[in-house]
Amino acid sequence: MIPGHATPEGTAEFAKNHSSAASNHFKKFNGLTLSSIGIGTYLGNPDDTTDVLVKDAIVKTVTLGTNVIDTAINYRSQKAERSVGKAILQLIEKGKAARDELFISTKNGYITNDGDVKEDFWQNIQNTLVKPGTIKSGDISSGYHCMTIPYLQDQMDRSLKNLGLECVDLMYLHNAAEGQLQDMTKEEFMKKLGQVFEFYENQRKSGKIRYYGMATWDCFRVPQEHPQYISIFDVAKTALEIGGPENGFKFIQLPYNMHLDQALTMKNQVQDGAAFSILEAAAKLGIGVFTSVPLMQAKLLGPNVLPEFGQITRASHRAIQFVRSTPGVIAPLVGQKSPSHVDENLELAKTPVLSETEFSEIVRKLSS
Repeated sequence: MIPGHATPEGTAEFAKNHSSAASNHFKKFNGLTLSSIGIGTYLGNPDDTTDVLVKDAIVKTVTLGTNVIDTAINYRSQKAERSVGKAILQLIEKGKAARDELFISTKNGYITNDGDVKEDFWQNIQNTLVKPGTIKSGDISSGYHCMTIPYLQDQMDRSLKNLGLECVDLMYLHNAAEGQLQDMTKEEFMKKLGQVFEFYENQRKSGKIRYYGMATWDCFRVPQEHPQYISIFDVAKTALEIGGPENGFKFIQLPYNMHLDQALTMKNQVQDGAAFSILEAAAKLGIGVFTSVPLMQAKLLGPNVLPEFGQITRASHRAIQFVRSTPGVIAPLVGQKSPSHVDENLELAKTPVLSETEFSEIVRKLSS
């Protein structure tokens, strides 16, 4: 198991060693220096061929100036985490990166099988989770989600083993509102969320995680009357009550791109009578935001799909540049496997992130 975690010194050293990138390609958050483009590992078949593609893409991406790596235990039935682990080990063994230079996040909550075990999905769940007593009757929601403490403990330990790490920098509770609110009230959900945060705080003390957060799809970017709406202010208050001022709830993840723009445009987060977008609210609370689907799984790359702005002509660059330049966003998480896509996407690291003034002007032009 690889010891350590991302540190201010290590991540700053990583940025220093990638001086070919634009000076503001790296952003400071909570003392860490993090690249404005991250790599995601969601898509792909749970097979050995894809394992190699993902591992090689991560190695190449880090070599080109990315130190943000995102995965989840259910991605490719645990094989995505294992690919990340192999990539980290290779990077360290070949001297391409140190553990304290890399910010690694994963997610737990969804029910998942093991892609390396050749048996039926539910048979695998029965053998690995039900028979040992980790999951009991009624624990799994109709959204195939589970947020009981025994389950999250089991999944955290599996994630660390898959990744080959003693500590993960960020553990997300994965689509919890989306997976649970169809079966319980918001009051019940917030109570269970408090229990999960208490568990995460204990895992921080034991050195298994550094920070925790919520990876979401709908809950932070839908209207208040939506059944799955959650207030980030309520979530932050829960974390404060559980973990005190130094609590570990420091990050959220949500979908955001030039079409799914609710995180920027919808003022759905309310505090003391004032309304904020989720990006504004997160910044107000000191919570960092990573974003998913910057390319909408390649749907934004067709001809004439995205408006042109600035001097950037390549569609993938426009899509990523818009997201990484949005105030409040640390980095979009870009899914990429082929060497050519990695080269294409990371070429943008040499282009400066837009200033807030430049970004506001582009938004104004795109809106007119």
